[in-house]
Amino acid sequence: MVVDGYLRSPLSGIAPWILMSVLSAPGRFEEAVCFALGLVLLTMWVGARRGIKIHALDTFGAAFFAVLAAVGLIASDGVIDWMEIWAGELTNIALAVFVFATLIARRPFTLPYAKEDTPQEYWTSPLFMKINYVISAVWAGAFTFSAIVGFIGDAVMRDPGNFWTGWVLQLAAIFFAVSFTEFYPDYAGAKFAASQGETEAAPSLLKLIDWLPTFVLVAGIFGWVTDSIPDAVGIGMIVVGIIGSAVIGRLSSKTEKASKT
Repeated sequence: MVVDGYLRSPLSGIAPWILMSVLSAPGRFEEAVCFALGLVLLTMWVGARRGIKIHALDTFGAAFFAVLAAVGLIASDGVIDWMEIWAGELTNIALAVFVFATLIARRPFTLPYAKEDTPQEYWTSPLFMKINYVISAVWAGAFTFSAIVGFIGDAVMRDPGNFWTGWVLQLAAIFFAVSFTEFYPDYAGAKFAASQGETEAAPSLLKLIDWLPTFVLVAGIFGWVTDSIPDAVGIGMIVVGIIGSAVIGRLSSKTEKASKT
């Protein structure tokens, strides 16, 4: 089922952090924390009812957002104002540190999720471990990138709600990490099979960016409608998104035909 697939994927643990990072902005700190805490608790509750283990990322997320919620209840207005500006960056930094810590501890945070769908005899295989190390490292990089661009928007540009640094670039990093998570296991498996003299079709590298044209299109429409970007930029992004979708579609079709011949 779709729900079980979601709960068994790393995205279920990451989603509340993404929600917090994206929603956090001046005037929305309490709402962002409540939504993020509510989502992580709902994920844990539904997962427990379906016999899915609660993972370390869920526990860490629940504790982190509970602390932020407590801060929102008892802190002074000055602290709340500070948190409204910097909560997004704190969220990205905390998650990046957590993921890097799991890598240093040789327990990549994706490992428990991967074990949910992988037979136990493969859990200690070099390929299985490599896949989890690489995917976890990509996620750590995505959250580090998000923290950096968010910091630039807040500290350098003095614009916490900036369309590019607060939304587009951070979401693009997340979408790339999601795409890579879906792409890399099959790609690494095909490369490993080739090294063993076996033939296995590797997924096209286009799968890493097939989301990009639609993302540019939607971002252009949103930015244009909300007056977050100039009309010319919004229209240009829409055109690029439409053309990009057509190009990616054609290239994907050609690649798929070539792999079958």
